[in-house]
Amino acid sequence: MPLLRFDLNAHAWADAARRKQLLDIAYAVTLAAFSAPTGDRYQLIDLHQNDEMLIEDTGLGFKRTDEVIVLSITTRPRTTAEKQTFYREFVTAVGEQLGVGPTDIMINMVENTDADWSFANGQAQFLTGDL
Repeated sequence: MPLLRFDLNAHAWADAARRKQLLDIAYAVTLAAFSAPTGDRYQLIDLHQNDEMLIEDTGLGFKRTDEVIVLSITTRPRTTAEKQTFYREFVTAVGEQLGVGPTDIMINMVENTDADWSFANGQAQFLTGDL
């Protein structure tokens, strides 16, 4: 926890090693920005064809490329400072390590509570005290 879901263009992100590097970057930033424990890694990638992604600029005046990353994060509540740190550090690291421009990265966080997580066995481990 948190759960990170990446929506990517299948053509631009065809290289499995590059996708793995993206996941590794996100994991490192998650550990640092959210003080998450080591091993707290839940990441999924969905690859889409060109006609399956329409990610515009919301009137901000920039163009996106086919390298666009839409990152949706489901997480326990985070402070505004933690969120802003994650946004900044993720965009910086992806730019430096993968060459993806900052306008090609869109991040959405959805918060929930401890009762909303079951990691296995039909139990809410945050509530039972296992986590």
